[in-house]
Amino acid sequence: MAIEKVREYLKQFGADGRIRELAESSATVELAAQALHCEPRRIAKTLSFHLDDRVILIVAAGDARIDNKKYKEQFGRKAKMLAGEEAEPLTGHAVGGVCPFAVKEGVSIYLDVSLKRFETVFPACGSANSAIELSLDELERFSGSSQWIDVCKL
Repeated sequence: MAIEKVREYLKQFGADGRIRELAESSATVELAAQALHCEPRRIAKTLSFHLDDRVILIVAAGDARIDNKKYKEQFGRKAKMLAGEEAEPLTGHAVGGVCPFAVKEGVSIYLDVSLKRFETVFPACGSANSAIELSLDELERFSGSSQWIDVCKL
């Protein structure tokens, strides 16, 4: 189960005990915000894309959307999201639980500046009913992100 992989992965940071397993679904931004009693924009959603022959994940604020022009400027290609059935085999996490932790080898992770408005955010932890509250420094460190980018619009 992906949440167990994430729990094991977060042990190296001493954060595995901070994962919140929720009674309700957190598979969408709206559901996660309701379950966590926070604003939807503080949900750190993880979006998955094909980039040439590799997969990248972009973690963005819950109220942000990919700006195709900015994406193309950043990566030199048009944004092409993974199909739902591709998520688990290519990232290690199924739709609803895709997160920047314990991902498959070769997946690159980027953090969008839309998150920088908040002291803490809530990314998923590998299942459709889990989350963890992290500071931006923790998110950057725990995710092993490649860099902060600006590819979204609010």
